[in-house]
Amino acid sequence: MTTLLVTGANRGIGFQIASSGIELGWTVYGSVRTQQQAAELEATLPGIHIMVLDVCDRKAIEKAASSFAEPLDVLINNAGIIGPDKQSPLEMDFDGFERTLAVNTLAPLAVAQAFLPALKQSAHGRILTISSQMAWMGYAKSDRIAYRASKAAVNKVMQGLATDLEAEGIAVGVIDPGWVRTDMGGASAENDAEDVAKGILALADRFAMKDSGKFFKWSGEERPY
Repeated sequence: MTTLLVTGANRGIGFQIASSGIELGWTVYGSVRTQQQAAELEATLPGIHIMVLDVCDRKAIEKAASSFAEPLDVLINNAGIIGPDKQSPLEMDFDGFERTLAVNTLAPLAVAQAFLPALKQSAHGRILTISSQMAWMGYAKSDRIAYRASKAAVNKVMQGLATDLEAEGIAVGVIDPGWVRTDMGGASAENDAEDVAKGILALADRFAMKDSGKFFKWSGEERPY
């Protein structure tokens, strides 16, 4: 049986990933930030194993990882934020920019490092991080630049992590979920969150060392960085 940990499991893509994983018969762990969110998620999604932690709290991450008592097959770094209201190159909320980098770029690496011992216990450990099409360096658009920059940065971090974990046999990749109908993406978005989640899990299930270090669309096609 596959064991999955997904961060930010209480809503949006993260909730759908957790729900779809349970449907597949996987053992699913999900992180949330508060006890209230934990209670709500437990009531909504029976069968999930909940971790209460802020992905920016490295001590909390390390504590959760140290008590993880089984091999971890798949880690999906999903927790993320869109960033501050004011985030153009000419007018930036710098505190908000720092928070965006902390959640979207630094936290996925911290979670991956903390859970490496559990991933190494798996015969086929994989780390997948939810990125964005807005990270693509081929775009010159300047709106939501803090978010764009944080996702471009996490792509590079995960590419480097893939290089360093190649000898361990742990595959690492990043995923573009497209524009998804969630609280973050809005009602006008193109993709259904459940469809995207199922596509991500299908990719996670077959993700191999030959795929490590690459950037994929949720539907499985490789895409440029």
